[in-house]
Amino acid sequence: QVQLVESGGGLVQPGGSLRLSCAASLSIFSIRNMGWYRQAPGKQRELVAHITGGGTANYADSVKGRFTISRDNIEKTLYLQMNSLKPEDTAVYYCNLLGATVRDYWGQGTQVTVSS
Repeated sequence: QVQLVESGGGLVQPGGSLRLSCAASLSIFSIRNMGWYRQAPGKQRELVAHITGGGTANYADSVKGRFTISRDNIEKTLYLQMNSLKPEDTAVYYCNLLGATVRDYWGQGTQVTVSS
């Protein structure tokens, strides 16, 4: 059974940093294309970064240069290093397979709040 457990969120001031983690119980995790998504209040869930099994990363324009996605295929863990955080980054952050839809399983997410 798939299980995704996100952690590492919290309250941070603008300009601060956080590192999110996602423990994934997925078979053949190492070849899965994975992504970090976020959903702000009143908005649709959006993909902010994704990474191939081989480690090629892509980012939404809104986070490019500030966020870094990475993975540990042995530990089956996905990471998101977030620097220079802005209030508009406030959202619940989720990890999942690239291309996951609302009909798929989602973990509980981790809340990130950027505020002074």
